[in-house]
This record gives sequence, structure tokens and C-alpha cells, in this order.
Amino acid sequence: MGIFQDMKRELNLGNKGLAALLIMIMVGSAITGWLYEMGFYYINAGGHWVPRGHGMGPWLPIYGFGGLGILLCCWYVRKSPLKVFVISCLVTGLLELITGYVLYEFFGGLRLWDYNTEIWNWGNIGGFVCTRSVLLFALAGIALMKWIVPQTANLIRSLGETRALTISSVIGAAYAADIVIGYLVKGL
Repeated sequence: MGIFQDMKRELNLGNKGLAALLIMIMVGSAITGWLYEMGFYYINAGGHWVPRGHGMGPWLPIYGFGGLGILLCCWYVRKSPLKVFVISCLVTGLLELITGYVLYEFFGGLRLWDYNTEIWNWGNIGGFVCTRSVLLFALAGIALMKWIVPQTANLIRSLGETRALTISSVIGAAYAADIVIGYLVKGL
């Protein structure tokens, strides 16, 4: 059938509901990542706020892509927390490592994060990925698959798929516009 057909069937959603779910997971993960980083960097900087992100909104796109990656890669193993944990480690670790490396190598040494300069950076690989972050992302992957996806599907059904898609599309459009303006127009 395919993963999207299986998601729709198992979550009792139609096409509009699935689209709303994917947008909500992406934007929600990006916002959660921004909140996580704001809190972490507050601690890392000794009680001083450190702005995170490149755009205008309270979101970090890599977390949005990580959330979608976890959802898609863990869908068929979502009932096994151990499998979700391991796959989430791999998905988020590779996403950070590859994205960090590409930004550094192909965009003039650009680093949007650098684990070399942070506390609790054990297992650090080139400043691009560290064990602490991957383990936290994997725990978030379990929460995503066990609670967040089912509750988001419930919310979509209670709102109605058309209304949920309209709301998520407006927020998703702001998110996409912020990425385009912040990263492509203003430049990395």
C-alpha cells in the first residue's frame, strides 16, 4: 500500500488530515527544537539568553525535518520503543552530521551549531553531532511516535480535516516563507 496509505488508514485520516498531520509534525518539531535550544543555550551561557535560529519565527528547520524523518522511518516500528529509540538515534544523528558537514564544507565554514563549544558534548564528532543531542532526540522520537502523533490525529479529527488543514497550512506557509527569506534570500 505505501506508508502514507497505511498512516491514513491506521490514524483514521483522509488526504487532508494526513497533510495537516505532516505539516503539524514538521512545524511542531521545529518549534520544540527552538524551545529546547533556547533552554539549553541559556544554561550553556551561564544564565544569558542566546538567540537561536536564522529566521524570524520561533523554529529551527532541522528539527522539523528531523521530526518528519523520525515519523517516516519509525512508522512501522512505532509500537517498539527500543526500535524507535535506535532508529531515531540514527535518523537524527545522520541528519545533524550530514547537514553540519555540508554547511561547513560547502558554505565557507558555516556552522549553525558547534558542539565543540558546548557543555555536555561527549561523543562529539567534529562539532556536528554529539551523543547528548542524539540521545535526547531519540527520547523525543519515542514521545513523538507514542503520544504526539496519535494526539495530533485526534485533534485533526475533532477539528475536522478541512479546518485542520487550513489552520496548519497558514502556519506552515509562514514557516516556509521564513525559511525562504531567512535562509535563501538573506543567505546563510
